[in-house]
Amino acid sequence: MKNKDLIFPNEYKTSVYLKNIIKAKNIIVGNYSYYDSANSNPLDFEKKNVLFNYEFFGEKLIIGNFVSIAEGATFIMGAANHRMNSITTYPFNIMNEDWRKCSTPHIDELPHKGDTVVGNDVWIGHNAVIMPGVHIGDGAIIGAYSVVAKDIPPYAIAVGNPARVIKFRFDDEMIDLLLKFKWWNKEEDEIKEILPILTSSDLDKVKAFLKESINSIK
Repeated sequence: MKNKDLIFPNEYKTSVYLKNIIKAKNIIVGNYSYYDSANSNPLDFEKKNVLFNYEFFGEKLIIGNFVSIAEGATFIMGAANHRMNSITTYPFNIMNEDWRKCSTPHIDELPHKGDTVVGNDVWIGHNAVIMPGVHIGDGAIIGAYSVVAKDIPPYAIAVGNPARVIKFRFDDEMIDLLLKFKWWNKEEDEIKEILPILTSSDLDKVKAFLKESINSIK
């Protein structure tokens, strides 16, 4: 069995590869993306961390490769929304049969925010909340307890409620190289070979490697 096909990738069994436990068809997770929870069963991610997920609503949660999701991080799906284009947000349709007869179908009343998309190599911190329809770019970091209500660009660090970008992890040239190189799409054996580069803090050396690698495949 390849590493990407495991449920528990290490001996601690607090982390699970989400792709191998998700059942909902509208939740799409890439290889090696994991959820870690030491204080509750990580196998319950789909039930406890993806809220208001009704497939018939038509919106998806898409998570890329090599995403790290810390304990308590929550994804709020679109069906959690309330009607906002009238003077009341109260969901009369689902609260009382008589009221239901007098109102429009509940699903038709709800605003659609679109798919929620998490890029590759994203780190989502402890108890962060990701709101419906948000797009988080490759390599971004979401701080603990942050509430992400707007899109976050690649390799940004975003914190707070609402989350705002406080800095970028690298300079523009490095970010451009990383987005072109897309290490997260490579095969496991190749990733193993370049691990010294992926984990190096010598960014000049990393940048030189990326330039050489990208130029060699043009």
